[in-house]
Amino acid sequence: MRRPKARRRLSMTSLIDVIFLLLLFFMLSSTFTRFAEVELAAAGAGAGLSDARPVFLRLTPGTLTVNGTENTLADLPATLDTQRQEGADLPVLVSLGGEVTSQRLTDLLVALRAVPGLQVTVLGAA
Repeated sequence: MRRPKARRRLSMTSLIDVIFLLLLFFMLSSTFTRFAEVELAAAGAGAGLSDARPVFLRLTPGTLTVNGTENTLADLPATLDTQRQEGADLPVLVSLGGEVTSQRLTDLLVALRAVPGLQVTVLGAA
């Protein structure tokens, strides 16, 4: 007559490891969702011509120029307000120069989002 097999004890170590890894994963993923979100829209076919004269921003790793004049991110809203015409949205063309990081571009887009009435277009890098 065979003896019934004894059940092995359930190891709590592997269960604790799985719970710890899940907890770590959810903590890290929730941390990254608190950073700023930037809306991006793909450029389509020209909808129509605007009478407003566009502003040309050139962003490099170390500088920011507005229509050829060096500027800072802090002074950007005031500079763009001087370029605005009454009652029209201001088209802004952003050109990336050099090895601009995605964080630097995000900082610029967040600064531009704070200014109402802008039509921002990011030009592709060559």
